[in-house]
Amino acid sequence: MEKVKPIHPDFFSLLVLKEQSLVELFCDLRAFLLEIHPESNELLYHTHALTTAFSLSEKLGDAYCMIPIYTNHLNLGFTKGTRLDDPQHLLVGTGNLIRHIPVRTPSDYRNEEVVQLIKASIAFALKHMEKPTKTTGKSISKIKKA
Repeated sequence: MEKVKPIHPDFFSLLVLKEQSLVELFCDLRAFLLEIHPESNELLYHTHALTTAFSLSEKLGDAYCMIPIYTNHLNLGFTKGTRLDDPQHLLVGTGNLIRHIPVRTPSDYRNEEVVQLIKASIAFALKHMEKPTKTTGKSISKIKKA
């Protein structure tokens, strides 16, 4: 297994303020997603949650999943979850597009059903990209500094 790229400093400075168990779970989930699709760009946000979105380009519209970290929990989010085939009924939520898998332990995502869902989400995003990108494997911070 390749070493996972470092977490962007803008994101890391906020991540370390979270509970250690959440930080560890986030780091494992991030590594898992980057193992599946290492060319992903990470789009980093801090709004109501500290979030990294995994995208095929530098645009949020081309994202296929995300990890929002809240005060006491995190999720594996699918930006177009309502449009994905989910035969195992893993996805929850009530939004128009976004669905998520609640994450409490690595077993919530380190399984073949979730791998297939992630791959389906990547394929969906690739099929619906407006134009190809030359930007891959980058961390792009959208975090406003205080």
